[in-house]
Amino acid sequence: MEMPKGPFCQSCSMPMNVPDCFGTNVDGTQNDYYCCHCFYNGEFTNPNITLEEMIDLVVSIMVENVKMSEEQARQISESFIPTLKRWNK
Repeated sequence: MEMPKGPFCQSCSMPMNVPDCFGTNVDGTQNDYYCCHCFYNGEFTNPNITLEEMIDLVVSIMVENVKMSEEQARQISESFIPTLKRWNK
């Protein structure tokens, strides 16, 4: 499977390919790092989510919405999400 074109949310890895996908800063401007599902009004929408919980959430979304097998979704998520800005500390 070919990876979608970026930029990607630096929290959940969602491709952000249209303006509505981007999160917002406190002043309402577009945040270039995080998507609208992870970041709103300058804050993470789920600030206490762990890396493992994020991977599980993304796997379930990929299985349901992208119609990918759980095994393939987990392999992609476990290799890509930990490299993102939010988790790569």
